[in-house]
Amino acid sequence: MMVLAGCDKKPTQQILVGTINPTTGMYASFGEGGLFGVKAAVEDINKLGGVKVGDTRIPIKLISVNDESDPNKAGALAESLILQDNVKFIVAGDAPPPMHAGISQAADRYKVPYIASVGPFEPWMGMKSESPTKWQYSWGVGGFSINTPVKAGDFRADKAGYTIFSTWTGMLDQFGPQTNKKIGLICSDEPDGRGWYTLFGPALSKLGYTVVGLDRKVGLVPLETTDFSSIIKEWKDAGVDILWGNCPGPFFGSLWKQAKGMGFNPKMVSIGRGAMFYQDVNAWGGDLPLGVSTEIWWDPSMGGAVGFDGTTGKTLADRWVKETKRPVYPAIAPGYASVQVLVNAIERAGSLDPEKVNAALATTDMPSMRQRVKFDENHFSHVPIVFGQWFKTDNAQKWEIKVVYSNHDFWPKTGKPVFPLQ
Repeated sequence: MMVLAGCDKKPTQQILVGTINPTTGMYASFGEGGLFGVKAAVEDINKLGGVKVGDTRIPIKLISVNDESDPNKAGALAESLILQDNVKFIVAGDAPPPMHAGISQAADRYKVPYIASVGPFEPWMGMKSESPTKWQYSWGVGGFSINTPVKAGDFRADKAGYTIFSTWTGMLDQFGPQTNKKIGLICSDEPDGRGWYTLFGPALSKLGYTVVGLDRKVGLVPLETTDFSSIIKEWKDAGVDILWGNCPGPFFGSLWKQAKGMGFNPKMVSIGRGAMFYQDVNAWGGDLPLGVSTEIWWDPSMGGAVGFDGTTGKTLADRWVKETKRPVYPAIAPGYASVQVLVNAIERAGSLDPEKVNAALATTDMPSMRQRVKFDENHFSHVPIVFGQWFKTDNAQKWEIKVVYSNHDFWPKTGKPVFPLQ
């Protein structure tokens, strides 16, 4: 907190909050949506007079920086926000796990709570576990795991739809028997992609699917790869019917163009991360997005999404569309929810002291724009996810994603699955 001079010359308190998002570079779709959500939540709470600390409402002053999708820059920016801008808290939307490591290290070093959407759980937890300080000031608001189940005793335990595996295997149960059960697994070789490859590959094998080249790590390739022809040829020669994986949008777009050019036409395509955002899939060109599937961790059709002072998932989405003239990005909700969780912790702590707020975060249990937030011992809160597929429209925005499989009563299907892909 700092004291600034107001227009009436009387001292005005403000809560300085930093936000770090990748608004340019390969993760720009994550960052643009996340920053919009953060700003919307700050705007909403400030309209109420600010955060209630004791008997006083104090507005938030947001300081935003762009890490340019570069993990190496994120940590330095966090230090600058803390040491030069004097922020007491840092929030963010969603970004792939590698983007959080530097920020979390700075948060531990200076004991500044950092609240963001950090999933998937396994790669984020792997980096957290390897850290000497174990990231005691980082909190994952709304993430999912690949196939690590929610622990017993949690309200989400034993419920399908809180892991990627339980969601996507629901689709496989429907359509897998109509394939030869041969899978090509494509993942970028960095923490997020490696987590998917090493967990999904063996898990799919146990379900009776053949993951082509799994023992040789075929399809686990460096981010800078531009020629995928040898991998595609191996998949094609093996008769792969299902393409599965996790990688950035531009990375998959290059592979998918080459695959189509080589006559590789799997019956089912599911790509995490790279097929989540309109901006990314539209950039592939032509009809390449048609029928490509991905996880959805938020859209306006999800029930139980609540914000400040009457804001709902629909009204938040409407604000995005009005301001950006673009289809809804799922990343706006994680940004909004991060601010909600911070505000809730400050108000329960009755203090702006970072240590007291960090302690209050541990006992968080609240509704949010991403449904109920409740942290486990790893500072992680699981959110519901569903399975989506891209459809062509007659509108200027030619692609839309629809929910085609859901385990949740509060999140209905909005479209019928397309199988096989043409």
